[in-house]
Amino acid sequence: MTDHPPGPLWTGRASNRVQWLFAVLGALFVALGIQLAVSSDWTSGIVPLVMSVVGCLAAGLLILYGTLAFVHVAVTVDAESLVLRCGHIGLPRRTIALREVAAAEFVPRITPQQWGGWGYRWRPEKGTAVIVRRGEGVELRLDDGKLFTFTVDDAENAVRVIRAHLRALAR
Repeated sequence: MTDHPPGPLWTGRASNRVQWLFAVLGALFVALGIQLAVSSDWTSGIVPLVMSVVGCLAAGLLILYGTLAFVHVAVTVDAESLVLRCGHIGLPRRTIALREVAAAEFVPRITPQQWGGWGYRWRPEKGTAVIVRRGEGVELRLDDGKLFTFTVDDAENAVRVIRAHLRALAR
């Protein structure tokens, strides 16, 4: 039993309005697939038409999910863990028990280019990251030596809260 009050110790978010442009692009691909399926005269044969419709729908749905899943991130730190939820339905989600965190660092400038783009990323030399926009973020060093980085507003406060909790756990 901990002596912390129930509920979150810290919550934060980060969002990226540019991702909405990609979501519109995905919706346009889906609309094109539907348009092809509904209004085609089928004179070029069924196989090319099915391939076009399926291709447009698949590309559109992938773009839509990829952008809507990473249009924002919500982070909660409570007495037990850090929970990071992406997008409107909270998936993907990552939960890290604070007892597994060795260190927390404030990173003043993170860019999507450092990680190969927006989204849930993994780089062998850098670890795992959730990048929804450029700017400040948090880097966690886990007990197993792996790094987990994420962009979030008010990252300095998040690091302060995590470090205070790590000190309390060490006692």
